[in-house]
Amino acid sequence: MSELVLSSQRVVTSAGQRPATLTIREGRVAAIDDYREGAGEDFGDVALLPALVDTHVHFNEPGRTEWEGLATGTAAAAAGGVRLVVDMPLNSSPVTTTTQALELKRQSAEGKLSCDVGFYGGLIPGNENEIEGLADAGVLGIKAFLCFSGIDEFPAATEKELRAAMPVLVERGLPLLAHAEILSPVAPVANPRRYADYVATRPPQFERDAIELLIRLCRETGCRTHIVHLSDAGSLPMLRAAREADLPLTVETCPHYLHFASEDIEDGSCQFKCAPPFRDSANRELLWQGLIDGDIDFVVSDHSPCSPEEKHLTDGRFDLAWGGISSVQLTLPVVWTGARERGIEVSQVATWLSTAPAELVGRSGGLEVGGEANVVAFDSEAHFTVRATELLHRHPITPYDGETLYGVVQQTYLRGEPAAAGRGMAL
Repeated sequence: MSELVLSSQRVVTSAGQRPATLTIREGRVAAIDDYREGAGEDFGDVALLPALVDTHVHFNEPGRTEWEGLATGTAAAAAGGVRLVVDMPLNSSPVTTTTQALELKRQSAEGKLSCDVGFYGGLIPGNENEIEGLADAGVLGIKAFLCFSGIDEFPAATEKELRAAMPVLVERGLPLLAHAEILSPVAPVANPRRYADYVATRPPQFERDAIELLIRLCRETGCRTHIVHLSDAGSLPMLRAAREADLPLTVETCPHYLHFASEDIEDGSCQFKCAPPFRDSANRELLWQGLIDGDIDFVVSDHSPCSPEEKHLTDGRFDLAWGGISSVQLTLPVVWTGARERGIEVSQVATWLSTAPAELVGRSGGLEVGGEANVVAFDSEAHFTVRATELLHRHPITPYDGETLYGVVQQTYLRGEPAAAGRGMAL
C-alpha cells in the first residue's frame, strides 16, 4: 500500500486529542494535518487512537497450544486493537529460560501472527548464567516468579537468583519483571468452591512482602524493576515512596482488577480465578485512584487461558483451577467502560494502554510523524454485550461473558494495513 489517509474529529496523537487527517506512507505516519472532512477514510466521531501495546500475555506456544497458541491469541489481540504483545516465558514447553527455547518460540511464530509479538526470558534457580545470552538474543525483559508459578518447569526465584540477574540487566538496560507474591503458611481452604475462601489463601500481605523485597533490591542494584498485575492497593504507599526516591520502578495492573470485586464472585465460578485474586470494591477504587495519580503506570491484560478441564468449571474447585483470566480482546472496552464512569478522557486511556507500556519494552507507543502507523479506530460511544463464543481466543471462557461494555473496536491498522494473520512480526 503506497498511501493511506485516515480522518477523524478525534485523533489521539502524542500531542493530545484533536480533529486531524493522517497520511500514511510505507507503513509510517507521513503527516498529521488539520481535519479535512471526507479525506480518505473519514471515521467522523469515531476516535483514532494509537494501537495498544500489551506487555503481559500468555500464549503458551510451543508446547501448550491446547491452552491458547499464537494464531488464536494474536487474532484476538488484533481484534481488540492491539498491535504488539509480549509473551511470558513460563507456559510454553520448553519454558523460555534458555536461548535455544527462545529460538523455538520464534520459529513457532512464523506465518501465524496477526499482531507483533515480543518475548521475555525467564529467571529460575539454576539458569542465572543464561540471562546474559537471553538478553543478547533480544528478549525484552526477564520475568521471575517469587512464588510457585503453577508450572513445575518454572520454579520460584529467590533473592539469590535476583541478586545474580539484576546487575546483568542493569548492563543490558532491560527490566526485571516480577510476580510479586511471597507465600507464607495460611489456614487450609474451608470451602474450595467459595471465592472468599480462595482469596483468604492469597492475602494482601503476600504482595506487600514481595514488593518490599523488590524495592530493596531495586535500590541496591539500580535495576529497572517492574511489578506485574498489582492487585493490592495497600501496596501503593510504599511504591509511591520508592518512586519519589527516584528508584527505577514501574507498576502495572490489569483490567480485571479494575472491573471486578471479590464480593461479587459467585461460588464455583472458576472463570474468575486469578493470582493475585480480586480484592473488594474499596480496593478496586483505590487502584483506579492509583492510576489517576500516576502511582500505577499502565494497564495490561495478563491474558492467561487454559483448557476448560484445567479451569474446573464443572466442579467449581477454586483450589484446583488454573488461575488466569482470558481477556486480551477486551482490554480497551473494559478499561474505557470504567474510565468513562469516572470522567476520564479517552486520551488518558490511550496513554495507559499504549504509550506507557510501550516505554517498558523500549518501543514508541504514540501516533507521531515518522512513527509506525499502528492505529485503532474506536467507537467510544457504542456498547455491546460480551459473548464468550464470539471472541477469538481459543476457548470460549471469560469472566466478562454477559457483561455490557462501552467501546467497539472497528479496525486495527498494523503499519498502515488492516491487521490480519501473517502480517505480524516476531521481534
